[in-house]
Amino acid sequence: MRGAVMHAPGYVEVVDRPDPKLLAPTDAIVRLSATCICGSDLWPWRGADQVRDPTPMGHEYVGTIEQVGDEVTTIKVGDFVVGSFFTSDNTCEICRAGYQSRCTNAYPMGNEGTQAEYARVPMADGTLVATPGQPDADLVPSLLAASDVLGTGWFGAVAAEAGPGKTVAVVGDGAVGLLAVLAARQLGAERVIAMSRHEPRQKLALEFGATDIVAERGDEGAARIKDLTGGYGAHSVIEAVGTQESMMQAVRSTRPGGHVGYVGVSHGVELPGKELFFSGVHLHGGPAPVRRFLPELIQQICEHKIYPGKVFDLELPLERAAEGYRAMDERRAIKVLLRT
Repeated sequence: MRGAVMHAPGYVEVVDRPDPKLLAPTDAIVRLSATCICGSDLWPWRGADQVRDPTPMGHEYVGTIEQVGDEVTTIKVGDFVVGSFFTSDNTCEICRAGYQSRCTNAYPMGNEGTQAEYARVPMADGTLVATPGQPDADLVPSLLAASDVLGTGWFGAVAAEAGPGKTVAVVGDGAVGLLAVLAARQLGAERVIAMSRHEPRQKLALEFGATDIVAERGDEGAARIKDLTGGYGAHSVIEAVGTQESMMQAVRSTRPGGHVGYVGVSHGVELPGKELFFSGVHLHGGPAPVRRFLPELIQQICEHKIYPGKVFDLELPLERAAEGYRAMDERRAIKVLLRT
């Protein structure tokens, strides 16, 4: 099969890779219909994460079941499925508490590299969710978004306790941040402030339900949020970047007693203990338990209630994956969909 491999920062190539095989009776093989490039893939592309060896890329995926192991019972060959970027057994105590991404047997799909034509999915019963029949082609981008960025934005909003009567601020205007805007509105937030200085992203944030746009960053951004909320700060803030500046911007934008949901992959973030102590802010987040939300998100997408696939503003064939990385790195694209 063909698949994207990162050889070094700034160097991605689509090469011949071995076809995946069933390694355990709980595995499934999925023929991928579409995959994509994630903002977190840009960390190694930019050299922030080390690339020691040629590394298969990708962890977001949708497609049709090609083969299942003997112990797989909830899905069958021919089903169209959506899966999380972490596999899970969905039966351990951590999974039953709703934190499947931290399952005691969790396995990162990035190890398989889903920017490819096929993928092996371990613990298929606990990881994959079938759609109600074969989805129309126009739903595939939205279902693909559910595999990571929609589920991650949704978890950010849940972790921040977005809900009716709340003012929610979103730090970060990538795909996760934009879909956190959508999630906050779907969860009933009264006011959603998107923090963005890029006009195309501002426009999409408004389309997803943002009521206000704030272009300032850092302490200026936090001060602007307080200006908009009577000096108090937002009830709920979603941090969707993962840098020191974005985390402190989120904490400083939150009112005492408010909640920060952080879902940006942390790089070099250190929290000042005394400031955090006196902020009175709740912090909750981490790798999103996408599997918790998949049934509900798939239903909303298939019923045409939400359209998260709009975050894909560039579509390319898999063979041109390197071009997609460059487009996202240079912020010429919000998120790139790769057709296999």
